[in-house]
Amino acid sequence: MDNEEARALEVLQSAVDMEVQGKEFYRRAGQKSSNRLAKELFAQLADEEDVHREKVEEVYEVLKRGRNWPGIEPPCDEGRKLKSLFAEATAALGSKIQGAESELEAIRIAMDMEAESYKLYHSRGEESTLPVERRFYEALAAEERGHHLALLDSYEYLSDPAGWFTKSEHWSLDGA
Repeated sequence: MDNEEARALEVLQSAVDMEVQGKEFYRRAGQKSSNRLAKELFAQLADEEDVHREKVEEVYEVLKRGRNWPGIEPPCDEGRKLKSLFAEATAALGSKIQGAESELEAIRIAMDMEAESYKLYHSRGEESTLPVERRFYEALAAEERGHHLALLDSYEYLSDPAGWFTKSEHWSLDGA
């Protein structure tokens, strides 16, 4: 096994570990949450981390057997499920909701985790010389970026619902 293959396996193992830790964090955070939006957000993120882990493990197993990088399609939801979940929850909950500090702290931690995952996938995608590997990591990086943005949106909504609605609906006070 050459250095590049060893490095690829090392990165994939790190990715599996991150995805497992992410899923567990989201599962626990969802169980502790009393807020419907946070609970559903954490459950959806836990499911998506599991999908990522499965895809990364598929690639890892192929490479571990000494084969070339497989043409496994990376997960690519482009955040549609999270956007839909968030839109439904904000419509139902309105601007009179406030997130508990523990939920806001969990979201802050989750945003940091997603940023770290993004950095790993983005940097590995840039390092890759194989187009199929690059696409795989770019898709994962995009997924993690989408998770981060959904968490940021949720954080802003739960910490200041009225302000979030003002910003998202582009309301303004023009003095007229």
